[in-house]
Amino acid sequence: MMSATATLAEQAIITPEEFLQNWQGHRGLTRRVIEAFPEKELFEFSIGGMRPFAELAKEMLAIAGPSLKQIVTGLQESFDEKRAGITTKKQLLDAWDEATEQINLYWQQIPLSKFRETINLFGQFNFPAIVNLTYALDNEVHHRGQGYVYLRALGIEPPAFYDRL
Repeated sequence: MMSATATLAEQAIITPEEFLQNWQGHRGLTRRVIEAFPEKELFEFSIGGMRPFAELAKEMLAIAGPSLKQIVTGLQESFDEKRAGITTKKQLLDAWDEATEQINLYWQQIPLSKFRETINLFGQFNFPAIVNLTYALDNEVHHRGQGYVYLRALGIEPPAFYDRL
């Protein structure tokens, strides 16, 4: 039985550090998926009316870093998934790396109590911070799955889905 004085971290199934490590493992895998695409197909190839993978990656970028920034600072940004300035694979990978650094920077500034605080991300996702962060991870995994389908359709073997080191 847990004592009434146990900290939130002691009660947790997963610690914030473990969540971040898991998320960054997924982000590294998604980066390798981006790298696997030929430049043209990254921005143009789609199946069944779905968006090209670069557009999906831009959406992931619009969620990840800006979500953490808002959780830490309280400053609400508009949701910008278009990222019009990103038109090459190199720019996309550079933006991905910048977002990874931003996530690491802001993550360390989130007090444990903040994860349970309701945050209205982008003025439209009014949930506890941990729910919003879990959504960011779920969204990435979902869209990465679409990238796997695209790569296979292009005859390219995607990175192993379980290799998140």
